[in-house]
Amino acid sequence: MSNPLTIAKFGGTSVANYAAMQNCARIVAGNPGTRIVVVSAAAGITNHLVDLAHKAMTQEQIGEVCQAIADIEFRILNELKAKDSVAAKLDDLLEEVKKLAFHEEILHRADLKDQLLSMGERMSSLMFSAVLAEQDVTTMNFDVRKVLRTDSEFGAATPQLDVIAENAQALLKPEIENAIVVTQGFVGADEEGRTTTLGRGGSDFTAALLAEAIGAEVCEIWTDVTGVYTTDPRITAAAHPLPELSFEEAAEMATFGAKVLHPATMEPAVRKDIKVFVGSSKEPEKGGTWIVKDCENEPPFRALTRRKEQVMVTVKTPKMMYAQGFLQQVFAIIAKHKLSVDLVTTSEISVSFTLDNPANSVAQRLNRETIAELETICDVTVEHGFD
Repeated sequence: MSNPLTIAKFGGTSVANYAAMQNCARIVAGNPGTRIVVVSAAAGITNHLVDLAHKAMTQEQIGEVCQAIADIEFRILNELKAKDSVAAKLDDLLEEVKKLAFHEEILHRADLKDQLLSMGERMSSLMFSAVLAEQDVTTMNFDVRKVLRTDSEFGAATPQLDVIAENAQALLKPEIENAIVVTQGFVGADEEGRTTTLGRGGSDFTAALLAEAIGAEVCEIWTDVTGVYTTDPRITAAAHPLPELSFEEAAEMATFGAKVLHPATMEPAVRKDIKVFVGSSKEPEKGGTWIVKDCENEPPFRALTRRKEQVMVTVKTPKMMYAQGFLQQVFAIIAKHKLSVDLVTTSEISVSFTLDNPANSVAQRLNRETIAELETICDVTVEHGFD
């Protein structure tokens, strides 16, 4: 192929409805190098699925949420030119949503939750494949679980890179010679074939992992904003998109609050020197931000980020602060409970550190057991809602 091999990822707002999907389809069809498309669930779907997976509801309430999901998908289906070829498959997926949502153990089993949460991407890829076919290109709806092997940590699975690379070369790369492959973000499968998820926002990560596995040169992340901004444009009108960032800068920004990219996205890009482009699917003509190994220009500072909903933990003990191994004990407990520390500050008798608090994450794991274990060696104060 004369054009650089490209993977394009489209987020939830980019595939929210038929018109939005058409915009994305035109972007894909307009770039002969794009051979794999990764899609998120249509906007609103994942929130409904999270409610079904985590909230106790009456049978009637569950039915109402399932209907809300179906309504979003049917609005897209009804505008398809070849909807008859898709309708039966969509019905099967919606039936699977209902079966899982009404399962008596859905609130208690992480494996069932991941099966349910994966349904948004599975429906979205089915729909987008049909919309893309309307651009007179050959498409294929591919189940990413055949390729994206993970461990069995449901809800936050870790990809197994060697297996993914092997699977991608054997099962995915041959398909892109004859069709544009449309597949799911966020979703994987463990060694036993059970559905897993990479955590909220994991579709970016999926695109980067697949780009690495098939040897793509470019990974495009299409969102609802024109690139990565100098700061949150909702805070100040002075914010503007950056033409370029280095891998390191993008990784730091993603980790410390920039919501345009998933923090893990940069890891595969750095390993294989894959160029990452971030742009708006609504206004592709406005360009976006290129994230590359080395930037041509390096200003004194690139951008400002903001982190919300932080948890601050303060550990204090006047007797042991300077005792050998005290901090090692504290952070060993944190590591044991799989918590990731972001910022640390120290004083003569205390140490404070912050933890990110995304939905369904730290709030569930920073539990009484963790605090009780810390309290065996020091006094502990936990404060929520820091910005």
